[in-house]
Amino acid sequence: MPRGRPMKVPTSPVARSRLANGATVLDGVDGRSAAARRYRDLIGEMRRDVGGDPSAAQEAIIRRAATLVVWCEQAEAAFAQGEALDIAAFTTAANALRRLLADLGLERRAKDVTPSIAQYLAARRDVPQEAAE
Repeated sequence: MPRGRPMKVPTSPVARSRLANGATVLDGVDGRSAAARRYRDLIGEMRRDVGGDPSAAQEAIIRRAATLVVWCEQAEAAFAQGEALDIAAFTTAANALRRLLADLGLERRAKDVTPSIAQYLAARRDVPQEAAE
């Protein structure tokens, strides 16, 4: 690619991957397992927590964080059933998860639903005069 020319990002859903379109969560993975469903649910919750429209960087962090949450939950369930817990791996995963969540922001952010001036004026035009008075 020549220098100085920005790469054109596909905007048409046809030109984007199934992952980017939201048609699949993980390419080639059957999404019906309990872990896949939990992963998908966590991604949705974290997207809402950042305001509903994450940037590409936030989306990457969300996906990594969801993976670590599922992994930690599976390790905790195995531990509760009497299996050995690799404390080093678990602690490393928990610390990485904490850092990812801190990067996203641990507080839930409200989605801005304030209408633009154009939307407000358009809505006012649609209200009958009797109701406006």
